[in-house]
Amino acid sequence: MKNSGKKFRTSTLDKSTYELELQRKLIEEMDELLQAKSREERMGEMADLLEVVYALGVIDGIEPNEIEHVRKKKRAERGGFEERIFLIDVEE
Repeated sequence: MKNSGKKFRTSTLDKSTYELELQRKLIEEMDELLQAKSREERMGEMADLLEVVYALGVIDGIEPNEIEHVRKKKRAERGGFEERIFLIDVEE
């Protein structure tokens, strides 16, 4: 922002307000990803989404590599989405 030459205002948030605003930002970034039309737009929005996810992780002391580790573990146990299989329901 500083390098763009645009004028802007900021404030420093307390912890609970910061977390709430990150949650709102997560929804905003997800909506932007869903609206993106091109590969480049989607990639940029995915990067923005990950940035917010990582910031939320910091609140709980979760590192990006820990998230990736859990993602890989879940994928090994449950599979991924590349086969386009849609889970309708699970009987308990």
